Amino acid sequence: MVTQNAQMKHKVAVVDEVRTRIGDASASIVSEYRGLTVAELKELRITLAAVGGDYRIFKNTLVRRAIDGGEYQPLSEYLNGPSALTFVQGDVSAVAKALKDFARSNPLLVIKGGLADGSLLSSSDLSALADLPPRDVLLARLAGALAAPMQQMAGLLQALPRSLAYGLSALIEQREAGGEKLPEAASEAPAEAETETAPAAEAPAEEAPAAEAPAEEAPAAEAPAEEASAEEAPAE
Repeated sequence: MVTQNAQMKHKVAVVDEVRTRIGDASASIVSEYRGLTVAELKELRITLAAVGGDYRIFKNTLVRRAIDGGEYQPLSEYLNGPSALTFVQGDVSAVAKALKDFARSNPLLVIKGGLADGSLLSSSDLSALADLPPRDVLLARLAGALAAPMQQMAGLLQALPRSLAYGLSALIEQREAGGEKLPEAASEAPAEAETETAPAAEAPAEEAPAAEAPAEEAPAAEAPAEEASAEEAPAE
């Protein structure tokens, strides 16, 4: 009786563990490990852990109980034979690549399928994901693809003033070559106006002699002296 209770508690704990792990994972992948040695399974766990994969072996019946009636139930179609679950934390393509590379050198590992973001993934889907570049590389390529049109636009904006200046210069040369006399730049007009008004400013200098006219009237002031001499004549 005690043994049965202990077994029941163990099964309940395993079901809860599966639910927690599969709920926290960004993706889950089912594989068959039949024929792999303990050393090979250890190597596989270490390889997957390095890329964000947690490789766990559970009884199929307990996994089915954990996912029954939930969004992860589609995984049950892959739970045949000795199966293991790889819980993915991070980039699913990196984990799929690690599984594919390991299966290439260890054909006994069979990748059955998985579930990511509510979508069921077949073995061919996982194989295609494994062939994708890493997430960081994809983001870098996307950033480069977005930056290229912006750089082209900046180049066009920089070239626009130069092209406009070249176009205007060519138009002026074409019209002048056709005999058309184009008006001179408006900036030269004020300089000519200043040249024409300069003599007018010098005109008052010619009127200066008129100011000297009163100096000629000075002899008139000597007339009284002559009259005084006339008045002294009767004294003889």
